[in-house]
Amino acid sequence: MRGFGGVSGDVPPGSFSLGGPIVTAGDLVFIAGTFDPYLRAFDLVSGRELWKGELPASGHATPITYQLRATGRQYVVIAAGGHAKISEEKVSDALVAFALPRN
Repeated sequence: MRGFGGVSGDVPPGSFSLGGPIVTAGDLVFIAGTFDPYLRAFDLVSGRELWKGELPASGHATPITYQLRATGRQYVVIAAGGHAKISEEKVSDALVAFALPRN
């Protein structure tokens, strides 16, 4: 994943966290606290990236998850606002929800 943390000059590749991860009962880890505009899902055991969804701006927040009782469908939601003081980032005011696949 080259460029995952953005351009960092003499600093080693990577990114500091701007929002924490969540872990589902199905052993998925969701995180979006980086400079790029993606919410990512990782396998808890292998650490392999399984999915990424594009956001309108960076998700400098911890995602949440909820399930609709009526349908049993589970969702992951993230605030995608970017950061006004980081000139390389877009700024937004979006809440973005992704439906998890059904088992």
